[in-house]
Amino acid sequence: MATREILPFLTWAGGKRWLINNHSELLPRDFNLYIEPFLGSGAVFFYLNPKKAILSDTNSDLIDTYIALQTNWQRVFKHLKTHQRLHSKEYYYKIRNLKPRKLETRAARFLYLNRTCFNGIYRVNKKGEFNVPIGSKQNVILDTDDFEEVAKRLQNTLILNNDYEAIIDKAVKDNFLFVDPPYTVNHNDNGFIQYNEKLFSWADQIRLCKALSRARERGVKIIVTNANHASVRQLYEQHGFSCEVINRYSGISSKPKGRKNFEEIIVKSNF
Repeated sequence: MATREILPFLTWAGGKRWLINNHSELLPRDFNLYIEPFLGSGAVFFYLNPKKAILSDTNSDLIDTYIALQTNWQRVFKHLKTHQRLHSKEYYYKIRNLKPRKLETRAARFLYLNRTCFNGIYRVNKKGEFNVPIGSKQNVILDTDDFEEVAKRLQNTLILNNDYEAIIDKAVKDNFLFVDPPYTVNHNDNGFIQYNEKLFSWADQIRLCKALSRARERGVKIIVTNANHASVRQLYEQHGFSCEVINRYSGISSKPKGRKNFEEIIVKSNF
């Protein structure tokens, strides 16, 4: 199903390039619809290049960017080239404070900030305003950019800004659900997970697991990535899922000592 490689156009905390680079054999190849309710950078979607897909996320800025590239990537790229030409510290904060009205200008702003902010982190304040400071990277246009191919791969894709449960409930027999939620556990044990708890609570984890259990009963093929924590493993195993521990490296930290190997789990339904 996969054709030539295309890299995700976003830097995203928790992105799944490590999964496709090291454990692609875990992904099913035989399915009739790909569904991803926590989209992020879409690494697995772009790797599998499915014929039909439903992609969703609650981050409206993220979803607007995907829709803009799907419908008019040329205009997004034109604005992105302007950001490249004008990029500076003063310009960065000027763009960060703007709220563009047009879809393509919002998408170009989102991409610009993602590529030039500190560590590619997406974070907003209580008012929902992006507040990450400028980073050290200067390249707004990347050698790996292929927005025309991105647009082609998104053509037969329904892109939604919905709650994950509503998306999971759309899945039917022989669909493939790839689920990569924010990593929260029943007892938080690091700063990143504590930050995620504000966005995705343990109650959300339970609701997610129950929705996935219903989908499995409908014959849906499922893979979930999550934190390797006793509370998470117990939750999924109690609902009849199998869990496999995987090591992966995380480079997203402000301090070198924070960049290290972490254990995650791959939760699978039987397929």
